[in-house]
This record gives sequence, C-alpha cells and structure tokens, in this order.
Amino acid sequence: MTRTHLPTRIALGVAAGAVLAVGVPLAASAHVEVDPTDAPAGATTPLTFGFHHGCDDSPTTSLTITIPDGVGNATPVYQGGWTIDRTLGDDGTPTSITFTADAPIESGVAASVGVDVLFDTSAKGETIAFPVEQKCVVGSTSWSQIPKQGQTRDDLDNPAPAVTIGAALATDDGDGTTAATTDEAKADPVARWLAGGGLVAGVAALVLAGLGLRRRSVKN
Repeated sequence: MTRTHLPTRIALGVAAGAVLAVGVPLAASAHVEVDPTDAPAGATTPLTFGFHHGCDDSPTTSLTITIPDGVGNATPVYQGGWTIDRTLGDDGTPTSITFTADAPIESGVAASVGVDVLFDTSAKGETIAFPVEQKCVVGSTSWSQIPKQGQTRDDLDNPAPAVTIGAALATDDGDGTTAATTDEAKADPVARWLAGGGLVAGVAALVLAGLGLRRRSVKN
C-alpha cells in the first residue's frame, strides 16, 4: 500500500514546491515600482510609476503620488486612460498628483503613470521616497514604508518607491566647454600657464627652425 502511493505523494510534493517557488516571488514583487531608481541632481528626470496588481485582487481605480522634499518641480505626463488632478503648494509646486483610471484596472494587468521630476541640487547623495496611495474598487494600499537603518526595501511589506540622487550633470556654457571642465581649469591655474608656455615654446622652435633652413639655402 505504501509503495503504491509513494509516487503520488512525491508528485504532490513537487507540485506544492513549484507553487511556492512561483508564488513567493510574485508576492514579493507586488509593489508600486519607480523607474529609473537613480537620477542626477539639478536636472529633470522622467519617472515612471508602474504596478501590475490591485488591492487583494480588487481592481485599481487611482494612484496618488506624494511629492516629497528635495523636489523642485513635478509635472505629470498625460497619457490616455487616466484623469490627472494636482494639489499645489504655496509656490505652485505640486505636493501630490492623483491619476484616476478611466476604468478600473484588473489585477494582473500592467499599468503605469509618468511624472517629470526636477530634483534639487541640495538632494545630491540622498535617497528620496515617493509615497503612493493605491486605491481600488474595494480597499486601498499605502506604499509608504521607508527602510530604517539596517533594513532594505525587501524587509518591508509596503515600501515606497524611491530614487537615489547622484551628482549634477555637466552643463554646456555655450562656448563648447562644460561647467565641469571650466571648474577644473580654475582649480589648477598652474597647469593652464604651463600648457600655454609649452605652446609658445613650440611655436618659437618652429620659427627658429625655419630661419635656420632659410640661412642654409642662402649660403648654398
């Protein structure tokens, strides 16, 4: 009897393991994500907030993105299928942006919204979180948790999408040089004088060589 049912039990165990192996990563990836996750300071970066799930399988009706400190401006990108509402601060910068779906988006369907975000130069080196409230036909989920010291986003149930801010991009000064190269030249004036002196010496050597050849030709 035992030998007869052993293959069946093994098959059931393998099937259960396969379900867990697939189910756990899917559950872990059920977040509102942002792309890209890195951006330069002092520049505008197009951010895409994407999801492919509802609230316990209830269809998604809207996403509200909170605009945090460290953002100089945020401009929602219009795309079909969404209605956009903004809440503005005293300076005219949005403090939150709400995207409402024209029709509820079923769980298992990938969808996204876009925001062009200008990061302040003072935000360099920081990781800025964008809390998102996902509302559904039934219920809602607040993607607003921020990792504490010693934690990662994988340790959280409802992590907020976050962007790490890097150094500012070099800008063109209009004369073919960039701010970065201009700053480097200012920081090392000795190198500039040495380079200029070398150029003058090279020109002088060419002139003297030319005079020498001329004198030889005259003698001959």
